[in-house]
Amino acid sequence: MVTNYLESVRKQFEYYKMLGEKTFDQLDDEDLFWQYNPESNSIAITVKHLWGNMLSRWTEFLTSDGEKEWRNREAEFDADIKTREELLEKWNEGWDCLFNALDSVNEENFDAIIYIRNMGHTITEAINRQLTHYSYHVGQIVYIGRMIKGNDWESLSIPRGNSATYNAEKFSKEKRRAHFTDELMDKKKN
Repeated sequence: MVTNYLESVRKQFEYYKMLGEKTFDQLDDEDLFWQYNPESNSIAITVKHLWGNMLSRWTEFLTSDGEKEWRNREAEFDADIKTREELLEKWNEGWDCLFNALDSVNEENFDAIIYIRNMGHTITEAINRQLTHYSYHVGQIVYIGRMIKGNDWESLSIPRGNSATYNAEKFSKEKRRAHFTDELMDKKKN
């Protein structure tokens, strides 16, 4: 059960990481820093917030509070990432921290209580909390990318008008057990 959960949640995180990267790939450098207005977040600001949150939550995941004393959450919303390279460095550093922490969870420590701001969570609760938080922000990244690209946006899921064709292809095959992200991860290979 623990192994199945950890494999499933890892696929979910990989899926959202891939959605962000597929969005970055479609955008020009300056698009990463576009803000609708001065109070809104750019893609770069959202990435910086994710990076700060990931480092705080996943560093020493099993042994220290997820809200680290060294975290400066307010600074995560400063628009000071200046290049695509810096954005990708922070993006990858955050995800690497997350995946390394997930790799440290096993049958022996799965019953541990994880603290976030001094509030206890089961490992499942702590992981699910972050999964929903990151999917929320990756959705914002994708939405901003789609707004910027307009008609030039390449769909990250089933393109509008293709649902019937997509479903016909899926239903033409034998039933099999699969995680919903398996199909979408195939797009990563394309």
